[in-house]
Amino acid sequence: MESLDDTEAALRGQAHIWKLMFAFADSMALKCAVELRIPDIIHSYGGGPVTLVQIASRIPSTSFGTTYLARIMRLLVRKNIFSAHCRQPDGSRESRETLYSLTPSSRWLLQGPGSESSLAPMVLMEDHQWLMSPWHCLGDCVRTGRVAFEMAHGRKIWDFASENPEFNRLFNDGMACTSGILVRAIVEGYKDGFKSIGSLVDVGGGIGGALAEIIKSYPHIQGINFDLHHVVATAPAHDGVTHVGGDMFETIPHADAVFMKWIMHDWGDEDCVKILKNCRKAIPDKNGKVIIAEVVLKPEGDGMFDEIGLVFDLVMIAHSSGGKERDELEWKKILEEGGFPRYNIIKTPSLLSIIEAYPL
Repeated sequence: MESLDDTEAALRGQAHIWKLMFAFADSMALKCAVELRIPDIIHSYGGGPVTLVQIASRIPSTSFGTTYLARIMRLLVRKNIFSAHCRQPDGSRESRETLYSLTPSSRWLLQGPGSESSLAPMVLMEDHQWLMSPWHCLGDCVRTGRVAFEMAHGRKIWDFASENPEFNRLFNDGMACTSGILVRAIVEGYKDGFKSIGSLVDVGGGIGGALAEIIKSYPHIQGINFDLHHVVATAPAHDGVTHVGGDMFETIPHADAVFMKWIMHDWGDEDCVKILKNCRKAIPDKNGKVIIAEVVLKPEGDGMFDEIGLVFDLVMIAHSSGGKERDELEWKKILEEGGFPRYNIIKTPSLLSIIEAYPL
C-alpha cells in the first residue's frame, strides 16, 4: 500500500510532466506580448497601473479579442512578467477591474527609444517558427547524428540567412540586442582586466560594435575588429577601431590580447583548439592573454543563470553545426591543447563568464 508521501510524490511528478509538456505556452504568451508591444503600452502610462481597456486601446485592431488578451495577461502575471491588482471602480456596482503594471522582467522587453537593454528582439528571433522547427528534430539528431537545423530547413543556418533577408534581419536584430547587454556586463565585470592592455583584437567581432563599446570605457586601447572579409566590408567606422578581414582558422592579427565573445561555442573541440593555437601565435609570450566570454556550465549549480546555460547547450544542438556549451573541465582540456595551460574564470553580471587564459 502506498504511503501518503508516495502518493504526494506521484502527484507532484504528474504535475511536473504537465508543466513541462506545455512549457512552450509560456514562450508563446511572451512572444505575443512582445509582438503586441504590451510592455511599451504599459510603459507609456508610466509603467502602470493600467486597465485592460487602456492596453487594448493602443493595440491596432479591426476586431479586438479583449477576452483573449485578459487570459494571456493572466498567465503572464502568474509568470511575473506583469504585476496585477484589483480595484472596485469608484461609485460603481460593477465587478472589480484588474490593473496591470510592469515588473523588473517586463522592463527587459521594452522596444521604444532609450531601450538599449532590451531582449525583445531575441524573444522574436528564438520563438519564431524558423528557429522553433529544428527543436522538433532533436530525436532524429540522437538517432542519426545529423544537424537539427539542416534537417528542418535543408541547409545550414548561415546559408539559410544568406538566402532569406527576413530571417537574416530577425537573426541580426536578436544577436545585436544580446551583444549590447552582454558587452556592458563584460565591461563591468572585467574592469581590471582591460586596464593593462595596449591593443586588443576581437576575433569574430562582426561589424565592431562590441569592441567599440569596450574602447568607450578604455580609450587607451588600440582595437582591431577581425572577421570575414564580407562582414567587415559593411562595418561602420568606430573611434579607436581598425577593421581587418580574414579567417581565424588561418591567422589572427597580432595584439597584446585576443577577445572572443560567444565564438567558441559555435565550434567543436577540434576547431576550437585550432582557433586557440592561432590566438597563441598572435599574442606576446610574456604578458599576452586570451579573453573568452562564454557560458561555463555548472550542471548542479543554483545560480540565477546556471539552468539557462544548460538550455543554451540544447540551443546549440538545435541551431548550430557541432557547437556546444562547456563546463570548466571541458574548457581546461581545449585550453591546454590550444597552448594555454593557465587560466582564471571571472563571473560577470550576466550568463557569460570571462575565461582569462595565459600561454605561460
